[in-house]
Amino acid sequence: MSEVKLRKVHDYLWEIPREGGMRVPARIYATQNMIEAIRNDNAPVQAANVAHLPGIVKHSLAMPDIHWGYGFPIGGVAAFDLNKGVISPGGVGYDINCGVRLLASRLNREQVLPKMKELVQALFRNVPTGVGARGDLRVSHAVEKKVLRDGAKWAVKQGYGSEDDLEYVEENGHIAGADTSVVSKRALERGRSQLGTLGSGNHFLEVGYVSEIYDSEIARTLGLELDQVTVIIHCGSRGFGHQVCDDSLGVMNRAVQKYGIDLPDRQLCCAPIDSPEGQAYLGAMRCAVNFAFANRQVIAQWTRDAFQEALHLSPNDIGLRVVYEVAHNIAKFETHEVDGRKMKLCVHRKGATRAFAAGSEELPPAYKNIGQPVLIPGDMGRYSYVLVGAAGAMAETFGSTCHGAGRAMSRKKAKKVASGRAIARELLDRGIYVQASSRRTLDEEIPEAYKDVTDVVDACQMAGISKKVAQLRPLGCIKG
Repeated sequence: MSEVKLRKVHDYLWEIPREGGMRVPARIYATQNMIEAIRNDNAPVQAANVAHLPGIVKHSLAMPDIHWGYGFPIGGVAAFDLNKGVISPGGVGYDINCGVRLLASRLNREQVLPKMKELVQALFRNVPTGVGARGDLRVSHAVEKKVLRDGAKWAVKQGYGSEDDLEYVEENGHIAGADTSVVSKRALERGRSQLGTLGSGNHFLEVGYVSEIYDSEIARTLGLELDQVTVIIHCGSRGFGHQVCDDSLGVMNRAVQKYGIDLPDRQLCCAPIDSPEGQAYLGAMRCAVNFAFANRQVIAQWTRDAFQEALHLSPNDIGLRVVYEVAHNIAKFETHEVDGRKMKLCVHRKGATRAFAAGSEELPPAYKNIGQPVLIPGDMGRYSYVLVGAAGAMAETFGSTCHGAGRAMSRKKAKKVASGRAIARELLDRGIYVQASSRRTLDEEIPEAYKDVTDVVDACQMAGISKKVAQLRPLGCIKG
């Protein structure tokens, strides 16, 4: 489709009516001010293209942080009937289980500020960053396969954190059904040396503080209070997940021909969920999901070590605990109510976050009455947000909401805008210490390269699919 028609449903929701080969309408959550920029990115065409896929249920959905991606738009959500539907690597993305972990400490901002430079330097030493970064944690092929099967549980058994951490991780840090037999030798080679590494691009580790609270009762349940020091870890499955996706695309392109699937865009290549190709992708994808869970668990422990080194305090005094961890790029089997009846579906979330409402069985007992925490990183110069899932998400978006600010300019354009500027100095003048493996990364990740994340989360709140709880502002950040 070269262009789409957008119909306003209400102030925060737009619909592309079903036409041509679309099996369902496409819907985009956004404000009036945001929708024009979204239209110019051409991502709505991708949302409409997704609506052509066999077995799609209700709507092809896009969150306010939507932008152009591979096949599916980033910010896309789609659910598929298990009998008639498909699984598509483009609906998960290259960085499988890219996600965010939030840690909260017992420290306040005034305790940490005098040591921020030392803390950022300690984090940069402890957590390898950058393209192709390799860490000190090298594993054998046999051990790597245990990581792929057990996820963060493997890391905890090796002394990286504790069982308490896992209670507050989506899927408890381990997804069942990982099949190492369908993973390529190349993927295994790429993953062996990348556990405990941050990677490059928009991945980061940020020390910040709670700057605003919007719902004091929910914040109290999450253990968040004003001026409290926090840590956000944003990364994924590294080269391992990228290779799993890359390996699958050729297989899926052949499957499209084999099963006679008509697509408007070959990047939407897919296979029936219950086909050999579909099951093989699910098995390999789950290996990458578990790799990412283990990766963030290791990084979290090395973060705790860096705090001790820089601040010369005991682990108990620092008290870094997991508030929650969410996955952004994943396909999972979930049960949702569709037209008054419960259905088990394969839900693709690409650059979107699960946002289950209060009462959902999947939530940790401590959070049952408030809903699932949703962690929305912004950019390194402004702020990030903690939300919780709302009832509207369960009714409209298969329990999903936004995942971040979303890019407002390409990396090429960001580098051009940053040319001649000293980005690290600009941020330091604003009280934010930043250390990166290259000048290029800082230029590509300038704050203005991203949408204002406040606009994104406000659109989700006004649409009723998630609720703001707290704002976090950065004090220091490391990037790849």
